[in-house]
Amino acid sequence: MDRYLNEFMQYLKTEKKMAKNSLEAYQRDILEFCAAMGERGITDLTQISNTEVVAYLLKLKNEGKSAATVNRKVASLRGFYQFMTVQNYITLNPTINIKSPKIERKNIEYLSLEEVDRLLQQPDQSVKGKRDRAILELLYATGLRVSEIIEMNVEDVNLRMGFVACTGEHGKARIIPMGRPARAAVEEYIYEIRSKLIHQDQAGEKALFLNYSGGRFTRQGLWKLLKEYARLAGIENKLTPQTLRNSFAVHMIQNGADLKSLQELLGHEDITATQIYLSVSKNRIKEVYDKTHPRA
Repeated sequence: MDRYLNEFMQYLKTEKKMAKNSLEAYQRDILEFCAAMGERGITDLTQISNTEVVAYLLKLKNEGKSAATVNRKVASLRGFYQFMTVQNYITLNPTINIKSPKIERKNIEYLSLEEVDRLLQQPDQSVKGKRDRAILELLYATGLRVSEIIEMNVEDVNLRMGFVACTGEHGKARIIPMGRPARAAVEEYIYEIRSKLIHQDQAGEKALFLNYSGGRFTRQGLWKLLKEYARLAGIENKLTPQTLRNSFAVHMIQNGADLKSLQELLGHEDITATQIYLSVSKNRIKEVYDKTHPRA
């Protein structure tokens, strides 16, 4: 088992150039599957049948796992057994014809333009404030995922041309433009603030955004930062990195962005993931019509 899993993880890392968080999720999913199969007396991953996979997914459902969680685990198993098939370790992929459970679409949480403006006005002129403004401006300007922004290095930022380079969840590199406010905030941070956060023994640190320890900014630190500024801005809804990513996408759609361009900016593999933002735009158009047309 270790041999197959190690080879698969190496493949995801070197060939797919998958982000660290995604690698950990894949490994965790497959190890949990192995543990479940071990309880059934199966220790050889090449001997798994379609029946075992179905039984495992049914077990997850009975445990109350959400459709989103089950879908992720299905995707991990599909990827693993597709790799096993290509490597000729197995002749029949046991995940073929396995259907992912349908996910009930939830309302997309996003900020209004006025709320975004209020949020971006909160950081002060301190070292922390200028760093935080750069983070907030960049998040809203680019729609980056939380993992992408904390893994970004200084060399990924091109201030002269006004863009950032990013390698997303699926290892696909993309170039994302920055607007003038974000560009100015990031430039001020890099040239005036970042050096004040670096300790003497960390001169070689490549991370773009640093914490007070002089190391790479963490996911927990980013969530804490957003919570702090949401409170200061009087934003009652729960503010997360995904909320700002959603706000970026919704506002782009509302201002005429086409789906294909937005898909590339967001780094979505499948355009159906981008299409969910259309529903917000359609709902807004209906609201405007209802409020303004005399015979609505």
